[in-house]
Amino acid sequence: MSDRPADNSDQQAFWSTSAGKNWIAHQNAMDALLAPVLDLVLDRAALQPGETVLDIGCGAGTSTTKAADRVGSSGSALGLDISNVLLAHAQAQYGNRVTFVLADAQTYPFHDAAFDIVISRFGVMFFADSIAAFRNLGKALRPGGRMVFAAWGPAPHNPWFMIPARAAAAQLGQMPKTDRSLPGPFAFEDQERVIDILTKAGLTDIRAETCLIDLTPQGNALDAAHLCCQIGPAEKALQHFGASDTDAEIIAGQIAKEFAAMQMRIPANINLFTATKP
Repeated sequence: MSDRPADNSDQQAFWSTSAGKNWIAHQNAMDALLAPVLDLVLDRAALQPGETVLDIGCGAGTSTTKAADRVGSSGSALGLDISNVLLAHAQAQYGNRVTFVLADAQTYPFHDAAFDIVISRFGVMFFADSIAAFRNLGKALRPGGRMVFAAWGPAPHNPWFMIPARAAAAQLGQMPKTDRSLPGPFAFEDQERVIDILTKAGLTDIRAETCLIDLTPQGNALDAAHLCCQIGPAEKALQHFGASDTDAEIIAGQIAKEFAAMQMRIPANINLFTATKP
């Protein structure tokens, strides 16, 4: 049996086709929505001028540039992602400010001890072999270097996902059941499982924290509902069932009602993990 970790070809294909293009089309809205999560990661990372930062799953590049702003001209930030579509967009937007690399974090040959810190906003839940990935990321950290990343907490406590999923199921029927521990948005919802992964990867001083924040989408409730029909479980259901435009509008209307009842402050349960390279 090979010691080589399972590859991320499925995720690469997913994020390099329609999913990546969809994210780019709605980047401004998604960046605004997820800004509190990125702030959470960057604040906890406590980046200092002159530090070297590795941003995993950087997508369209916003997180990498925000990190670069904090370390200043004496520091540096490198964004790594598996999607050629997203990275081409990131390069076009921010390539004059930061460096981007198209690669699989599980297997990329990082230079030893090249970075002071590894960060990620929702970019580490998609590894086919998480232990191998974090072991490889640990290699990239200097001794004493730190790692800070955010992942979605338990799905039932995240209405940004659950409300669209329920609305879509009510209109179209139930989607096939999936194992949430597989690569995907909720793969790291179980804090103890992630702590075990990080421990097996050789990291120390591992801490997991539940952070309760509000997501505040741009626009009105119907704007946010339409966004849910473009990215997330409602979009997946619409595609799976080959739903009509009428179906999409009915689903969006139901989502909008629930978001409006929350006064467009959508509670989010976020797992924030920190760890250190020995």
